[in-house]
Amino acid sequence: MAWDEWKQIKNDVAAQRTDSMRLNKLDPGGGGSAPDLASSPQKKQAAAKAINEDLEPSVERDGKHATESVTAVVKEFGARDGHGWDTSGALRKAHRTWEQQVKALLGRMAWEKHALSKTGIDLANDDIGIGSQVAPPSPIDKY
Repeated sequence: MAWDEWKQIKNDVAAQRTDSMRLNKLDPGGGGSAPDLASSPQKKQAAAKAINEDLEPSVERDGKHATESVTAVVKEFGARDGHGWDTSGALRKAHRTWEQQVKALLGRMAWEKHALSKTGIDLANDDIGIGSQVAPPSPIDKY
């Protein structure tokens, strides 16, 4: 293939491309009029508040209620005079698992609450950072 032929093929392909980008005007098809990212800081704050005021206290309260109930049952079925029920040890073991799960759930809710509270701040900071990096177009770019 000759050099001139290769150059002509490249020019033909470049002329057929439709994926160019222009940042100084909207898409002629009306694109760009609605934001791509839908974010509601009020809803995020409401969800974080619900976690903080409703879910976490309920999980802590119910987790403690289970501890009190299981402790009483383990004591009742525990060994007396060298005898006891196997249920006592099994309940103790199951309760340790329960406590670990409650602790993991509380940790997850705390993480989610923090993430919900922080998201709006991160999005705003990203906008500011990107805006400071994008320079206004020069007069030469208009043509």
